[in-house]
This record gives sequence, C-alpha cells and structure tokens, in this order.
Amino acid sequence: MEDLMGLLRIHVQRGVNLAVRDVVSSDPYVVVRMGRQKLKTRVVKKSVNPEWNDDLTLSVADPSLPVKLAVFDKDIFSLDDKMGDAEFEIGPFIEAVKMRLEGLPSGTVIRKIQPSRQNCLSEESCIIWSNGKVVQNMFLRLRNVECGEVELQLEWIHVPGSRGL
Repeated sequence: MEDLMGLLRIHVQRGVNLAVRDVVSSDPYVVVRMGRQKLKTRVVKKSVNPEWNDDLTLSVADPSLPVKLAVFDKDIFSLDDKMGDAEFEIGPFIEAVKMRLEGLPSGTVIRKIQPSRQNCLSEESCIIWSNGKVVQNMFLRLRNVECGEVELQLEWIHVPGSRGL
C-alpha cells in the first residue's frame, strides 16, 4: 500500500473494424497489462465491432510503466488467435490529475495529445475535466495486424491511505 499512488480505471468501450480470425467473424476480448498486472474483458461472440463497455482497474505504483493492450480471438479447440496490440503512456494523464482542477466547467479540455510514431493513437486524444474528475478518451490503432482500433477512457481513482500523486 505504501507504494500505491492510486488506481487507473480503464473503460474498454469498443473495438472497431477488428480482424477476422474465424471463418467470417471473431470472438474478441482485450487483455490489459501494466507491469505484472493482467486484466481481461469479457468475450463478445461473433463480432468485429464489439461493444465491451468493461471497466478494468489497475493499481498504479510506477506511472512510467506503459499500459499494454492486446486483442485476442477466443477459440475453443485451439490457442486463442492474436488480433493486434497497442500500448500507451499514462504520464500526461497523471500530470493533468496532479493539477487539482476543481471548479473548472465540465467539458474543459486540459490537454490534447496528437497521434505520432511514438504512440498508438489513431486520432487526437483529449484529457478533459468531466463531472468533477479528469478523464482521457483515446482511440488506439492496433499494431501487428491488418486492421482494427480500440476505444478506451481513462479515469483516476484516489485511494485514501495511498501515497497519492
């Protein structure tokens, strides 16, 4: 607990135009990793545009560690097929949380992060003050696959008794 800074809630919203790994579709799920932590969404059957709307919560002790995401196709009689991967840094998001922005109007954009060769963003990602908290919306382009994106939203959760930010 003494190393814990807080919790990062990752709302895995949906996949868009994911690769086909079965005959005409896929049964995708997402695996999120940070350091030694590993969390999974549920499987959405027969969809290349799945709506997961799953919340995955990571404990953050080292904000310099990247968050790694991989999409897989669930198979029953063989190993699950990989459907691409992506990663992102939480540093800019953590910096925005540290700003203590209470009192700003909801919807205020704090920072914009542009897609580049150094990140997996497929479009501009905005860190926003929304309903009393800092959130970041992002579309990640999957690597090592022919197509596919995943939409996420990050939210910081302060834990009483943690070392905080």
